[in-house]
Amino acid sequence: MKRILSSLTDGKGFDLVLVGLPLVFLLLLSGLPLVYNVLMSVQQVDMFSMGSFIRPFAGFQNYVDLFKLPETRGILMNTAIFVVASITGQFLIGFGLALFFWVNFPGASWLRGLFLASWVMPGLVAGAIWNWILSGDFGVLNFLLKELGIIHANIFWRSDPHYSLWAVVLANIWLGTAFNMILLSVGLSGIPKDLYEASELDGANVWQRFWTITLPMMRSTIGAVVALGLIFTLQQFDLFAAITDGGPNNSSNVAQFWAWDLSFRQYDFAKGATISVIMIVFVMFASIVYVRSTRHEVRG
Repeated sequence: MKRILSSLTDGKGFDLVLVGLPLVFLLLLSGLPLVYNVLMSVQQVDMFSMGSFIRPFAGFQNYVDLFKLPETRGILMNTAIFVVASITGQFLIGFGLALFFWVNFPGASWLRGLFLASWVMPGLVAGAIWNWILSGDFGVLNFLLKELGIIHANIFWRSDPHYSLWAVVLANIWLGTAFNMILLSVGLSGIPKDLYEASELDGANVWQRFWTITLPMMRSTIGAVVALGLIFTLQQFDLFAAITDGGPNNSSNVAQFWAWDLSFRQYDFAKGATISVIMIVFVMFASIVYVRSTRHEVRG
């Protein structure tokens, strides 16, 4: 004990403090809730046994019962559509903006800052804004589409089961595009300009330089961006709470919102925990992809 105290006082053990304190913090605030959630997914849980770790063991019965529910298939399909559409839209638009801002022009920094405003905005605030934009009676989106002649009658984006999920997808793409733009801009800035100059001298056009230089050099960055997009999209809750509340008739319900709804509205804590565990597996997979991508980038 004296040796530890002496190492801390002379500064040699300060690195242990820097590593140890965050580790304890993570174990208390992340590790314990994770273990508790996994335990609930294999136990019989009700309102009276929530505060106890010792409850009747259910094994995988909660998982079996979950997939027997009639709404499970539709909600999982909604989740897949939401994740794929959101990540694709955020990446394509973010990549396009990163390429656009790669060329310096007057006012580029100010314009880039406007795009970043959506990224720093809380999800509930963004949801409130998109509530106004997507309003069926006086929304800006319906007004613009009417002016362009694309639609002739108002579309009730939030309450129509054919459009409710896509309304949240649109809001989520807007919310996450700036984050994609920033990361992809960093990746673009790391590509040596000499490669483009040499290929241009060889007669390569813009598209050939993009396919043979930009994309191969951005491979690890793209992997990291997609992995982070998957993690953040699977955690997206605020937009659903603010825009559609999972309705109508589960048409815009996704796994992360359903887990909350089962736990805190229907008080079926076991099934809510079961969905959370399944989502944790996907998030851990995305985290592994992200770590491997960043490790490959550092080595490169």
